[in-house]
Amino acid sequence: MASKKGVSALRVAGTYIGTVVGAGFASGQEVLQFFVCFGNAGIAGLLVVTVLFMVLGFMVMETGNRVHAESHLDIVEATSGRILSVFSDVIISFFLFGTLSAMFAGSGALISQRFGLHPFSGGLLMAVLTTLTVLSGFNGTINSISLVVPFLLVSAVGTGILSLFIEPEKTALRSFAPNTGFLRNWFWSAILYTSYNTVISFSILGPLGARAKNRKAILYGAILGGLGLGIGAFALFFSIRHHFTKAAGMEVPMIYIAGRVSPAAGIIYGIVLLAEIYTTAVGNLYGLSARISASVPWNSRDITVISALCAFLISLLGFSNLVRYLYPSVGYAGIITLTSLVINRKNSIDKK
Repeated sequence: MASKKGVSALRVAGTYIGTVVGAGFASGQEVLQFFVCFGNAGIAGLLVVTVLFMVLGFMVMETGNRVHAESHLDIVEATSGRILSVFSDVIISFFLFGTLSAMFAGSGALISQRFGLHPFSGGLLMAVLTTLTVLSGFNGTINSISLVVPFLLVSAVGTGILSLFIEPEKTALRSFAPNTGFLRNWFWSAILYTSYNTVISFSILGPLGARAKNRKAILYGAILGGLGLGIGAFALFFSIRHHFTKAAGMEVPMIYIAGRVSPAAGIIYGIVLLAEIYTTAVGNLYGLSARISASVPWNSRDITVISALCAFLISLLGFSNLVRYLYPSVGYAGIITLTSLVINRKNSIDKK
């Protein structure tokens, strides 16, 4: 892992994918609301997203390497002015918390839909596991994030392909309401999707870049990570579009689709999805705790526990609602942070 020789390109890619892929992505809710609702135009959106993930992921990690980042604050301070860095810091910290809540809500929705248990139990279990992992430190955090990425990609792509050979249920009523208030066209949907996913990854990609083996590891890791995310998203897109009539009304569309492939596939995908929710929750909680610890004279363990508890309480609002309103709104704010990163990255780092 993070040995004296540094993190390899494959581990960089795995951690990158694992940081982005969570409840929203692997469940199919993000792809449904950001791309499937635009029909064939959503394909163009996914192509844009794949390229942007490569470019922006590299920029974040390279900046983290140059400034020896320990949290997202080091990245925004190196690429933004005094006022803008404060704004970006607040946005990222808020979104770390919001997405952590969405991960807990996603696990609750999954447990409820797949096993018929109350969402409260699934969310609470995920909160406990996430907290214990983050308390183990950074090495334990990125190990947990990258470990299950191959299983997720194989599951997503495999389920997506197999589901295309199954006749969709055409008798069910469509109950999906697209988020027209935030996502007005496929291009802006792609920009917002990339924005909030990249911004949320600052807290892990920055420190990861600082620990990377060399610049090539960062470059190849960003390329492989972006490709992996793109391939996974395309598999989910075609699968959900094929089964849209029924899947659109589900809190966790891919669990329904995997169940149609076979009961065993539904169980396996559910387990892998829980693992991916866990990895993203771990990354978010680590980033949030590291940032708060830098400003508040409290014990870091107490900060981790309190942050997880507060996020769990917010998660009770429901999974799909958090994806529909929280993600796009922070995506708009994240555009400012990413624009600053692209424009000021080199000059700001040189000055520092």
